[in-house]
Amino acid sequence: MIRMFNGRPRYNLRPAASVVALFVIMFALSGCMYPKDQLKQNQVAPKEAIRNVQAAIDQYQQETGMLPIKNSTAETPKYEKFYVDFAKLGRTGYMTDIPSSAFENGGNYSFLVIDEETKPRIKLLDIVAFQKINDIQSWVTSYIQTSSKLPKGEEMYPGFYQIDYKGMNKTAPTIRSVFSGQTIQALVDDNGVVYSDYGIDIMQFVQKNENTVIDADMDLRALLVDGSDFVPVKAPVYHLVNNEPQAVKP
Repeated sequence: MIRMFNGRPRYNLRPAASVVALFVIMFALSGCMYPKDQLKQNQVAPKEAIRNVQAAIDQYQQETGMLPIKNSTAETPKYEKFYVDFAKLGRTGYMTDIPSSAFENGGNYSFLVIDEETKPRIKLLDIVAFQKINDIQSWVTSYIQTSSKLPKGEEMYPGFYQIDYKGMNKTAPTIRSVFSGQTIQALVDDNGVVYSDYGIDIMQFVQKNENTVIDADMDLRALLVDGSDFVPVKAPVYHLVNNEPQAVKP
Protein backbone atom coordinates (compact mmCIF):
# COMPACT_ATOMS: atom_id res chain seq x y z
CA MET A 1 0.00 0.00 0.00
CA ILE A 2 1.33 3.46 -0.90
CA ARG A 3 0.33 6.50 1.06
CA MET A 4 0.54 9.75 -0.94
CA PHE A 5 0.60 13.14 0.76
CA ASN A 6 -0.62 16.14 -1.20
CA GLY A 7 -0.14 18.88 1.35
CA ARG A 8 2.77 21.24 0.74
CA PRO A 9 4.39 23.40 3.43
CA ARG A 10 4.52 27.13 2.88
CA TYR A 11 7.65 29.11 3.55
CA ASN A 12 8.30 32.80 4.09
CA LEU A 13 10.50 33.73 1.15
CA ARG A 14 11.26 37.31 2.22
CA PRO A 15 13.88 37.20 5.02
CA ALA A 16 15.93 40.26 5.84
CA ALA A 17 18.95 40.83 3.61
CA SER A 18 21.32 40.42 6.53
CA VAL A 19 19.90 36.97 7.28
CA VAL A 20 20.32 35.93 3.64
CA ALA A 21 23.93 37.10 3.69
CA LEU A 22 24.56 35.15 6.88
CA PHE A 23 23.21 31.94 5.34
CA VAL A 24 25.36 32.41 2.24
CA ILE A 25 28.48 32.77 4.39
CA MET A 26 27.57 29.76 6.53
CA PHE A 27 26.92 27.65 3.43
CA ALA A 28 30.25 28.58 1.90
CA LEU A 29 32.10 27.79 5.12
CA SER A 30 30.30 24.49 5.58
CA GLY A 31 31.35 23.45 2.08
CA CYS A 32 34.98 24.10 3.01
CA MET A 33 34.63 22.00 6.14
CA TYR A 34 33.05 18.98 4.42
CA PRO A 35 35.33 15.94 3.95
CA LYS A 36 36.05 15.20 0.31
CA ASP A 37 34.07 11.96 0.40
CA GLN A 38 31.03 13.79 1.77
CA LEU A 39 31.19 16.35 -1.02
CA LYS A 40 31.57 13.61 -3.61
CA GLN A 41 28.58 11.76 -2.20
CA ASN A 42 26.36 14.81 -2.65
CA GLN A 43 27.36 15.52 -6.24
CA VAL A 44 24.77 15.25 -8.98
CA ALA A 45 24.97 12.45 -11.51
CA PRO A 46 28.28 12.72 -13.41
CA LYS A 47 26.73 13.10 -16.84
CA GLU A 48 30.01 13.84 -18.61
CA ALA A 49 31.51 10.65 -17.22
CA ILE A 50 28.47 8.69 -18.41
CA ARG A 51 28.86 10.13 -21.91
CA ASN A 52 32.57 9.30 -21.97
CA VAL A 53 32.08 5.72 -20.80
CA GLN A 54 29.18 5.26 -23.22
CA ALA A 55 31.38 6.40 -26.10
CA ALA A 56 34.15 4.04 -25.00
CA ILE A 57 31.94 0.95 -24.80
CA ASP A 58 30.26 1.81 -28.10
CA GLN A 59 33.62 2.03 -29.86
CA TYR A 60 34.88 -1.12 -28.11
CA GLN A 61 31.85 -3.10 -29.22
CA GLN A 62 32.00 -1.75 -32.76
CA GLU A 63 35.64 -2.73 -33.16
CA THR A 64 35.71 -6.01 -31.20
CA GLY A 65 32.14 -7.29 -31.38
CA MET A 66 32.09 -7.65 -27.59
CA LEU A 67 31.31 -5.52 -24.54
CA PRO A 68 33.90 -4.56 -21.89
CA ILE A 69 31.96 -6.02 -18.97
CA LYS A 70 32.81 -8.21 -16.00
CA ASN A 71 31.54 -11.77 -15.74
CA SER A 72 28.26 -12.51 -13.99
CA THR A 73 26.00 -15.48 -13.36
CA ALA A 74 22.43 -16.26 -14.32
CA GLU A 75 21.41 -15.61 -10.70
CA THR A 76 22.84 -12.08 -10.63
CA PRO A 77 20.00 -9.51 -10.31
CA LYS A 78 19.13 -7.62 -13.49
CA TYR A 79 20.42 -4.24 -12.34
CA GLU A 80 23.67 -5.60 -10.88
CA LYS A 81 24.58 -7.90 -13.72
CA PHE A 82 27.05 -6.21 -16.07
CA TYR A 83 29.62 -3.93 -14.47
CA VAL A 84 31.89 -1.99 -16.80
CA ASP A 85 35.39 -3.49 -16.87
CA PHE A 86 37.50 -0.33 -16.61
CA ALA A 87 40.70 -2.38 -16.42
CA LYS A 88 39.95 -3.90 -19.82
CA LEU A 89 39.12 -0.49 -21.31
CA GLY A 90 42.42 0.83 -19.97
CA ARG A 91 44.54 -2.09 -21.21
CA THR A 92 43.09 -1.82 -24.70
CA GLY A 93 43.44 1.96 -24.90
CA TYR A 94 39.75 2.88 -25.03
CA MET A 95 39.93 4.87 -21.79
CA THR A 96 42.97 6.44 -20.22
CA ASP A 97 41.42 7.40 -16.88
CA ILE A 98 38.74 5.86 -14.70
CA PRO A 99 36.05 8.46 -13.87
CA SER A 100 36.47 9.99 -10.40
CA SER A 101 32.82 9.16 -9.69
CA ALA A 102 33.43 5.44 -10.30
CA PHE A 103 33.71 3.07 -7.35
CA GLU A 104 36.99 1.77 -8.79
CA ASN A 105 38.44 5.26 -8.35
CA GLY A 106 36.99 6.01 -4.92
CA GLY A 107 33.67 7.36 -6.17
CA ASN A 108 30.14 6.53 -5.09
CA TYR A 109 28.81 4.90 -8.25
CA SER A 110 29.23 1.64 -10.09
CA PHE A 111 28.95 1.97 -13.87
CA LEU A 112 26.69 -0.69 -15.39
CA VAL A 113 25.73 -1.76 -18.89
CA ILE A 114 22.04 -2.52 -19.42
CA ASP A 115 20.18 -3.65 -22.57
CA GLU A 116 23.37 -5.46 -23.48
CA GLU A 117 21.76 -7.55 -26.23
CA THR A 118 19.98 -4.70 -28.02
CA LYS A 119 21.35 -1.19 -27.53
CA PRO A 120 23.80 -1.14 -24.61
CA ARG A 121 23.39 1.83 -22.27
CA ILE A 122 25.43 3.09 -19.33
CA LYS A 123 23.63 3.56 -16.02
CA LEU A 124 24.81 4.20 -12.47
CA LEU A 125 24.29 2.19 -9.29
CA ASP A 126 24.43 4.15 -6.03
CA ILE A 127 27.05 2.43 -3.86
CA VAL A 128 25.95 4.22 -0.66
CA ALA A 129 22.41 2.83 -0.84
CA PHE A 130 23.74 -0.53 -2.03
CA GLN A 131 25.96 -0.88 1.03
CA LYS A 132 23.17 0.10 3.42
CA ILE A 133 20.89 -2.58 2.02
CA ASN A 134 23.73 -5.11 2.31
CA ASP A 135 24.19 -4.11 5.95
CA ILE A 136 20.48 -4.60 6.65
CA GLN A 137 20.62 -7.95 4.87
CA SER A 138 23.43 -9.11 7.17
CA TRP A 139 21.41 -8.04 10.24
CA VAL A 140 18.31 -9.88 9.01
CA THR A 141 20.25 -13.02 8.13
CA SER A 142 21.96 -13.07 11.52
CA TYR A 143 18.66 -12.50 13.32
CA ILE A 144 16.98 -15.37 11.46
CA GLN A 145 19.88 -17.68 12.24
CA THR A 146 19.77 -16.92 15.96
CA SER A 147 16.02 -16.55 16.54
CA SER A 148 14.57 -18.73 13.78
CA LYS A 149 12.02 -16.07 12.88
CA LEU A 150 11.66 -13.20 10.44
CA PRO A 151 12.12 -9.64 11.78
CA LYS A 152 9.01 -8.42 10.02
CA GLY A 153 6.49 -5.69 10.74
CA GLU A 154 3.53 -4.42 8.74
CA GLU A 155 2.90 -6.04 5.37
CA MET A 156 3.40 -3.40 2.65
CA TYR A 157 2.79 -5.61 -0.39
CA PRO A 158 1.78 -9.29 -0.58
CA GLY A 159 4.78 -11.15 0.89
CA PHE A 160 6.83 -7.97 1.54
CA TYR A 161 7.08 -6.45 5.01
CA GLN A 162 8.53 -3.53 6.91
CA ILE A 163 11.59 -4.51 8.93
CA ASP A 164 11.45 -4.77 12.72
CA TYR A 165 14.70 -2.97 13.55
CA LYS A 166 13.80 -2.72 17.24
CA GLY A 167 13.49 -6.49 17.45
CA MET A 168 16.98 -6.80 15.99
CA ASN A 169 18.29 -4.10 18.36
CA LYS A 170 19.30 -1.99 15.36
CA THR A 171 18.59 1.54 14.15
CA ALA A 172 17.04 1.94 10.73
CA PRO A 173 19.57 3.58 8.37
CA THR A 174 18.55 6.51 6.19
CA ILE A 175 18.31 5.40 2.57
CA ARG A 176 17.77 8.08 -0.05
CA SER A 177 16.36 7.51 -3.49
CA VAL A 178 18.61 8.73 -6.30
CA PHE A 179 15.47 9.35 -8.34
CA SER A 180 13.63 11.73 -6.01
CA GLY A 181 15.97 12.46 -3.12
CA GLN A 182 13.27 11.15 -0.78
CA THR A 183 13.94 8.76 2.07
CA ILE A 184 12.83 5.25 1.17
CA GLN A 185 12.44 2.17 3.32
CA ALA A 186 13.84 -1.32 3.16
CA LEU A 187 11.54 -4.33 2.97
CA VAL A 188 12.01 -8.01 3.74
CA ASP A 189 10.21 -10.87 2.00
CA ASP A 190 9.11 -14.25 3.35
CA ASN A 191 12.51 -15.72 2.44
CA GLY A 192 14.45 -13.12 4.43
CA VAL A 193 15.66 -11.24 1.34
CA VAL A 194 15.99 -7.46 1.83
CA TYR A 195 14.93 -4.96 -0.82
CA SER A 196 14.67 -1.19 -1.32
CA ASP A 197 11.10 0.05 -1.80
CA TYR A 198 10.78 2.44 -4.76
CA GLY A 199 6.99 2.29 -4.85
CA ILE A 200 6.54 6.01 -4.13
CA ASP A 201 9.07 7.00 -6.81
CA ILE A 202 7.29 4.84 -9.38
CA MET A 203 3.89 6.21 -8.36
CA GLN A 204 5.11 9.78 -8.81
CA PHE A 205 6.46 8.93 -12.26
CA VAL A 206 3.16 7.35 -13.29
CA GLN A 207 1.21 10.38 -12.08
CA LYS A 208 3.47 12.81 -13.94
CA ASN A 209 3.38 10.77 -17.15
CA GLU A 210 -0.30 9.96 -17.52
CA ASN A 211 0.04 9.17 -21.23
CA THR A 212 2.58 6.40 -20.66
CA VAL A 213 1.12 3.05 -21.68
CA ILE A 214 1.68 0.46 -18.95
CA ASP A 215 0.89 -3.20 -19.51
CA ALA A 216 -0.22 -5.35 -16.60
CA ASP A 217 2.95 -7.46 -16.75
CA MET A 218 5.38 -4.56 -17.29
CA ASP A 219 8.32 -4.33 -14.87
CA LEU A 220 7.84 -0.78 -13.60
CA ARG A 221 11.47 -0.45 -12.57
CA ALA A 222 12.14 0.27 -16.23
CA LEU A 223 10.25 3.58 -15.91
CA LEU A 224 12.82 4.82 -13.37
CA VAL A 225 15.77 3.55 -15.41
CA ASP A 226 14.60 5.02 -18.71
CA GLY A 227 13.85 8.37 -17.10
CA SER A 228 17.18 8.86 -15.31
CA ASP A 229 20.88 8.04 -15.21
CA PHE A 230 20.39 5.42 -12.48
CA VAL A 231 19.23 1.90 -11.76
CA PRO A 232 17.19 1.10 -8.64
CA VAL A 233 19.24 -0.51 -5.87
CA LYS A 234 18.13 -3.97 -4.72
CA ALA A 235 14.55 -3.29 -5.84
CA PRO A 236 11.89 -5.96 -6.34
CA VAL A 237 9.92 -6.19 -9.56
CA TYR A 238 6.83 -3.92 -9.56
CA HIS A 239 3.60 -4.32 -11.51
CA LEU A 240 0.71 -1.90 -11.70
CA VAL A 241 -2.15 -3.33 -9.61
CA ASN A 242 -5.34 -1.31 -9.11
CA ASN A 243 -3.49 1.71 -10.53
CA GLU A 244 -0.74 1.48 -7.89
CA PRO A 245 2.77 -0.02 -8.08
CA GLN A 246 2.94 -3.31 -6.23
CA ALA A 247 6.05 -5.35 -5.48
CA VAL A 248 5.73 -8.90 -6.75
CA LYS A 249 7.64 -12.10 -6.17
CA PRO A 250 10.13 -13.08 -8.88
